Amino acid sequence: MMQSLQQKASEWSGVQIADAFAIDKDQTNLFQKLGLQAFINLSTNFYNRVYDDEEEWFRSIFANSEKEKAIQNQYEFFIQRMGGPPLYSQRRGHPALIARHRPFRVTHEAAERWIHHMQQALDTTSDIDDDSKIKMMNFFRHTAYFVVAGVELKDKNQHPCKDAPGKDHACKNF
Repeated sequence: MMQSLQQKASEWSGVQIADAFAIDKDQTNLFQKLGLQAFINLSTNFYNRVYDDEEEWFRSIFANSEKEKAIQNQYEFFIQRMGGPPLYSQRRGHPALIARHRPFRVTHEAAERWIHHMQQALDTTSDIDDDSKIKMMNFFRHTAYFVVAGVELKDKNQHPCKDAPGKDHACKNF
């Protein structure tokens, strides 16, 4: 039986599925707890780092994206995914992370570089508390490798969540 994308993401990221989705288990959702501006600040901080990255191969992944649009896409997705209004879906449709990232060189190395910048952005975004940062980073690390696993699928017709158990499986959010 083929390993599910969630299992692969856990194996590669070192983050267990339960920890990756702790963002869903909170009594207070992260959007209500942190507010809109925290997500805008995080995404702005992150993309400033990405677009200034010294590694040309990594910067080139984002070369055809306008920074302001990338920032907006990211914070709207984060807000929607972490308990806020469905801003991303209203503007762009289903997030479809794997399909949207398929045109890019989404490799293990790229995921690690993305994670590096996200960790630095989280560390320097002062309006996010430490507990939220841990939960968010677990989600980000796991999700980065979920996308890598999905992009690596050879059979593009295979639904990434086909062998995820039950109707409540984590894939529903992707």
